[in-house]
Amino acid sequence: MLLNQPANPAQDGAAKAGDDVVIDVTTRSFMADVVEESKRRPVLVDFWAPWCGPCRQLTPLIEKVVREAKGKVRLAKMNTDEHPSVAQQLGIQSLPTVYAFVNGQPVDGFMGAQPETQIKALVDRLTAGADGGEGDIAEVIASGEAALAEGDLMGAVEIFTAVLAEEPANLKAIAGLARTQLAAGSTEQAKATLALVPPESAGDSTITAVRAAIELEEAAAALGDVRELEAKVAANPLDHQARFDLALALNAHGKREEAVDELLAIVRKDRAWNDDGARKQLVQFFEAWGPTDEHSVAGRRRLSSILFA
Repeated sequence: MLLNQPANPAQDGAAKAGDDVVIDVTTRSFMADVVEESKRRPVLVDFWAPWCGPCRQLTPLIEKVVREAKGKVRLAKMNTDEHPSVAQQLGIQSLPTVYAFVNGQPVDGFMGAQPETQIKALVDRLTAGADGGEGDIAEVIASGEAALAEGDLMGAVEIFTAVLAEEPANLKAIAGLARTQLAAGSTEQAKATLALVPPESAGDSTITAVRAAIELEEAAAALGDVRELEAKVAANPLDHQARFDLALALNAHGKREEAVDELLAIVRKDRAWNDDGARKQLVQFFEAWGPTDEHSVAGRRRLSSILFA
């Protein structure tokens, strides 16, 4: 479960009277109106602020698309000026940002203003199983992701390529193929695959996560051996740059928990170091790993406990 907030939907689930599809949500009502509700149907959370011009353009479009879904999905609007803590825990740094919650966890979303077609595509992905449509493609993509997780890179490439032959703009298939190429050490191929993404979909969380993973891979390639970096940190625990580099190297070797430990150590010692660089790097880790990854969820919780202690 993402947050430990008290639920008080009777007082704080600030929806228009009788409107169960488009509501305003507060920090106190987030658990009931978003996390718990997402176990029954997908919930889009629109993080916005009154001063945000793109937010004013985006929100009416999301409302329109959600209402057209006729109750299959809910829209929860969160004013981050009045209720900042959830956005802070999720590492949101720009507005508007939209997260889609399913079964109590964020699974999809995008940043920045998006055209109506892109919003509808997100809602269609979230509700694909509701009418029995689109299920086959989703199952094929899931099998590709399973092959990637098991290290069957050739199998994953074949599956994602087959999906793209049918649906060239399928973002999950594009992201899956790029991740597979990255896992095979073909960074340039992964970049070329991401170039297939239409400009209007560049802010989709599925795509930004892969882009972040590529950036991390390139940054780690310029670092020294993990053991050398560990020796530097052991010799001088206050050498934050060495500890920062060690975190990148550990992540490149699949040691996510250890990478989080090193960056959190910097945040505890000197939050302002390198212009808040350790916290920003953690946020990039979480973006690259995905919002539902166990290390992202645990890492965000641990970071929040430090920042808001």
